[in-house]
Amino acid sequence: MPIEEEIIHWWKDEKGENHRNALRLESEVPQLVNGFPRDGIITVRIINSASAQAIKLSPDEALRISTQLLTVAKELLNDKRALWQKFEE
Repeated sequence: MPIEEEIIHWWKDEKGENHRNALRLESEVPQLVNGFPRDGIITVRIINSASAQAIKLSPDEALRISTQLLTVAKELLNDKRALWQKFEE
């Protein structure tokens, strides 16, 4: 299962100790199972210092999530631009 992308976030707790969180995207290629084509799988894995969790998504589910992430990210960037414009006036 190849790793497509990994975003690592380092942070310090109240004691000043470093911790690592990671968001990893993995994929499995489509394949034939008992002669029938099966979708590939996208795995979203969240890893932190203590544990790891994963969810497997179909390509359709991954597209729905990615479309929503893109929409929300664009809105947030546009809101920030508007705040900068007001700040500079």
